[in-house]
Amino acid sequence: MSAFNHITHYAALGENKLVGSRCSACGKTFYPARPMCPACYGSALEAVEFSGKGKLAAYSVIYIAPTAMIQAGFDRKNPYCAAVVELEEGPRICAQLVGVDVKQPESIRIGQPVQATFLQRGEGESARTFLAFQP
Repeated sequence: MSAFNHITHYAALGENKLVGSRCSACGKTFYPARPMCPACYGSALEAVEFSGKGKLAAYSVIYIAPTAMIQAGFDRKNPYCAAVVELEEGPRICAQLVGVDVKQPESIRIGQPVQATFLQRGEGESARTFLAFQP
């Protein structure tokens, strides 16, 4: 992925937008944006803003968090939910699932509708926007 697409991805998240790409040749959509279509190897891709609506395809409650999530306040006593969401437009995205009871994972349903939301973490120059989904 080119540096331009990488920067555009984070800039879009900072504006609370979900931007990917669509191949002009075969019509497949991707998130994040890609410079080349992995389906047909075409290079004519256009930016597309996704609705953020989708359905839960898979999830896992995480008790042993990586460093970034520990810094966000998650640990064995405060787990979080990682999810795979299938967007209405087609792509599948991995992101945190918020607004669910991680202490009762049986209450989380595969196939339930979800909507993108954007989380702000950090302060000042280290502030970043992260994609998440919620029911």
